[in-house]
Amino acid sequence: MGTFAAIGIAGSGMTVYRKWLDAISDNLANMNTATATSEDAFQARYVVAAANDNQGGDSGGVHVAGTVLGSAEGRMVYEPTNALADEDGYVRYPDIDASSQMTQLIMAQRGYQANAAVVDRARDMYSTALTIGRG
Repeated sequence: MGTFAAIGIAGSGMTVYRKWLDAISDNLANMNTATATSEDAFQARYVVAAANDNQGGDSGGVHVAGTVLGSAEGRMVYEPTNALADEDGYVRYPDIDASSQMTQLIMAQRGYQANAAVVDRARDMYSTALTIGRG
């Protein structure tokens, strides 16, 4: 493991958590987006993270392996006054649970903060080591 590996590993974690936060933000922003019943509902995005595969066996951080989309079926809601309502008065909304998204938001924030703290502490440690080396 290299001298600055802790910063690289924590930085990769911060990138994954940032992308997770972006996906959650999109999901929350679109959870009340109505569509006609003939169209697909907004599909929630879920980030898939995977460990970096280092040949030496040391941990090399993580990366976003991809995203998975939620159901396009959504949920049908009776809103006869909505301009998008069909002849029976129904519109389609995404099947996104606000409480689940808020829970994921808190987890992603805490993970991002933890990785940022690792970067700060590693930077302080490297700075102190350089100071000791001078004296």
